[in-house]
Amino acid sequence: MSKIFVVGIGPGGLNEMTPKARQAIESSQVVAGYNTYIKLIEKILGGKKIIGRAMMQEVERCQLAIEETLAGRDVAVVSSGDAGVYGMAGLVLEMILDLPEKNRPQFEIIAGVSAVNAAAAILGAPLMNDFAIISLSDLMTPWELIKRRVRSAAEGDFVIALYNPKSKRRVTQLAEVQQILLQFREKNTPVGIVTNAGRDGQSKIISTLENFIQEEVNMFSLVIIGNSQTFVKENFMITPRGYQI
Repeated sequence: MSKIFVVGIGPGGLNEMTPKARQAIESSQVVAGYNTYIKLIEKILGGKKIIGRAMMQEVERCQLAIEETLAGRDVAVVSSGDAGVYGMAGLVLEMILDLPEKNRPQFEIIAGVSAVNAAAAILGAPLMNDFAIISLSDLMTPWELIKRRVRSAAEGDFVIALYNPKSKRRVTQLAEVQQILLQFREKNTPVGIVTNAGRDGQSKIISTLENFIQEEVNMFSLVIIGNSQTFVKENFMITPRGYQI
């Protein structure tokens, strides 16, 4: 029976994709994904059928992928990073489980290296203790709820990783987040910004909570804000785990 794989391709470079993810893509007859992600893996796609779509066409893309699987072809639905972290795993799973059980294709969700893991490795070791991941995109989550989550994470002294920190449309939200965090953290709290992690043009900036919004931040950036224990040493962020050395 044909199968649909929901694959996390990692942060960008083929060398950061897991062997299992690559095997699933290479063994599939059809690959579906956002056009930007398809381009990242085009070197291993060969003559496969491609279902490429722009942003905001996720439901159509997943429906077409499921139809291809039901027609007898193995399909890989790809997301950057990990498919279960702001990726396509949830949507594909919901759509498959809505089908009558006798009509459901086989499926497998394959984990990948999330952008937060890639960015953390570039910055040093900022995630060595409890942390929260929050997306600042308000396309599907109300902004007031996002701010409440930021406040809760700040009160709990979590290291906070921000996905989708800024876009051409969203230009004020990051400053609002900064003001919330300054109520709970010192202004010299380390903040790391990694743009294009694992891709061409990768960059790394280490700043402070007081100053980081002055840096270049875009939709390809991931921002990691330290907790009360995080420090910087030789341009690396470290959040101590508590080991005695």
